[in-house]
Amino acid sequence: MELEQLLHKHFGYSSFRPGQKEVIEALLQEQDVIALLPTGMGKSLCYQLPAYTLEKPVLIVSPLLSLMQDQVEELKRFGEKRVVALNSFLSLTEKRYVLHYLEQYRFIFTSPEMLLQQQVQEKLAQMKLGLIVVDEAHCISQWGFDFRPDYLRIGDWLSRENRPPILALSATATKKVVRDIRETLSLKAPFEFMYNVDRPNIHLGRVVVEDKADKARWLMHNIMETAGPGILYVSSRKRAQQYSEALLQEGVRVAAYHAGYGVEDRQFIQQQFIAGELDWIVATNAFGMGINKLDIRQVIHESMPANIANYMQEIGRAGRDGHSALAILLYAEGDEELAKFVVTGDLPTLHHVDRYQELLSQQIQPIQMLKNGELSETAFRVLDYWLQRESSEQVKVRLNHLALEKYNAVNEMLQIIQTKDCIREHLVGYFGQKLQKKPENCCENCGIHYDVIKKVRLKEKKKVEMATWESRLQQLLMGN
Repeated sequence: MELEQLLHKHFGYSSFRPGQKEVIEALLQEQDVIALLPTGMGKSLCYQLPAYTLEKPVLIVSPLLSLMQDQVEELKRFGEKRVVALNSFLSLTEKRYVLHYLEQYRFIFTSPEMLLQQQVQEKLAQMKLGLIVVDEAHCISQWGFDFRPDYLRIGDWLSRENRPPILALSATATKKVVRDIRETLSLKAPFEFMYNVDRPNIHLGRVVVEDKADKARWLMHNIMETAGPGILYVSSRKRAQQYSEALLQEGVRVAAYHAGYGVEDRQFIQQQFIAGELDWIVATNAFGMGINKLDIRQVIHESMPANIANYMQEIGRAGRDGHSALAILLYAEGDEELAKFVVTGDLPTLHHVDRYQELLSQQIQPIQMLKNGELSETAFRVLDYWLQRESSEQVKVRLNHLALEKYNAVNEMLQIIQTKDCIREHLVGYFGQKLQKKPENCCENCGIHYDVIKKVRLKEKKKVEMATWESRLQQLLMGN
């Protein structure tokens, strides 16, 4: 059966989007593939369709539980019953059942951490897989070295003989990140498809203000007077709570979203937003990956993103329906220093390296550092991973290098903010591509009208004077 016929039979589409057919054909010829397709361009179809040709299970390694659950639900909506998420949501009994019948599923979603469990690996070793997919593969480079080292361990598992083809998927990746993906996953002469990262319907705004108080006033006014749905990204859980509470008092349908909430709470908030029951989400960067919502009209950054790649990932959640959307970045002098502090906050320090070795010499398990509250769980994972592979001095050099890389990434983001030239051209160029054509309302420097998204008429409600606003926002304006 022709690929177009399979496409229509299983998914109801009459034609492929750019890149999809090329990627699928390469996989069916048993080639490894790296595919960079923007959010909304149908990355998932690149492994979903081959599954109906290969007639062997497809294993998808996914970074987030919420993303995994969304993809499972999407397949079920298309009528697929042989799909499962092998993750921490399963009870022990459910996990045993799934593992016992694992080869009977067509789609198996799992996390890097679950994939590396011995019983999971033993089961997979007994099976013949048709394809292995590493979704959001940029996480290997951006998270693996300094956040979730289990991403790096995937490569050890994949380096075995007689494995099926590997598909590495992402929306955006620099040449360095592509190189990290290729090397870490032990890909063999992969076919690479790189779609242009530019999203011409997203208009790039930048607002320079004096201080946090100015930011808060601008944000409150903008959110109340313009169209949603929208995402407001902030630097901390505390800020997320403060902004959401202030907006709620003004009658905005809004919720905060951050890692301080439990998994079920986060999923509930996410589903409310997708269903249109919430107009705004005020979030840390914990929110957004895999969000399948087409009509997001605004993505606003109250604080400076850690790097250009994160910024492009986050603004890429806007305007997936192809209609005009705004990406607005607020900046006050000194924001870059806060960004540098935040991005290095979860790295272990040189002192932690010495302390780890000190405990080993005393025949005490280094995990005691975590139990004592000496460092975060993330920092311990990183420390433990590298000290099992390198000497103390090598790890110290590595940690210094990681911190320097993060500082440089913040400085690259600052250059984007401060440029007098076309912002869009700079962003596209960062990914090694050239801007084909400047759209109308291109960016702040080329000229932009903030009314490219339709203004909404607010429902009549009790007037609130600015003084009352400031009273309500006092904690926000004075907070960290």
